[in-house]
Amino acid sequence: MSTRAKRIVYAVCAFLLLVTEVLIGLYVKDAFVRPYGGDVLVVILLCCLVRVVFPEKAKLLAVYVFAFAAVWEFSQMLPLVEVIGLGDIAFFRIAMGTSFAWLDIVCYAVGCALFWGVECLAYYKKKKVF
Repeated sequence: MSTRAKRIVYAVCAFLLLVTEVLIGLYVKDAFVRPYGGDVLVVILLCCLVRVVFPEKAKLLAVYVFAFAAVWEFSQMLPLVEVIGLGDIAFFRIAMGTSFAWLDIVCYAVGCALFWGVECLAYYKKKKVF
């Protein structure tokens, strides 16, 4: 598959994941999909966005995205949203987060592992190892 084709595939996947995230945020009010499914999907979305820009040579991408997400989650221990004056805007409270949770880090790990697994399957299928 050409580099351009890979970028298109990852861009379409990123768009579909973004739409899914927005729909979850707007319409899902349960105790599982919204808090955990959204966290799993958001790191996959980030991986796809990075792959749009860098479609090749991304062996450790899932690890880097997981590290970024974990740092982001740990930063929620601090009142950053309030400090920078965005606490009154719902979008920023949701996007930046306001509370730390270990389960969110587990969800990020699951999402990154899923992305890595799909990437490995695609690689080995291309190499006809299976």
